Amino acid sequence: ELLSDPMVLLVMERDRVRPEQVRMLLERARRPSLDEPVVPPAHVIARTCQKLWLCP
Repeated sequence: ELLSDPMVLLVMERDRVRPEQVRMLLERARRPSLDEPVVPPAHVIARTCQKLWLCP
């Protein structure tokens, strides 16, 4: 696990971050939030943009 890496532990100690905080952030990043808007991938935006003659 990443949280047992000595370098990670040093940085966490320096930044005063507890392992529970890191775990919570990782869990939040894994779960897609229904409240946050979703930005489409760049290739989808580019394709739409080209169809509308908005970009080269």
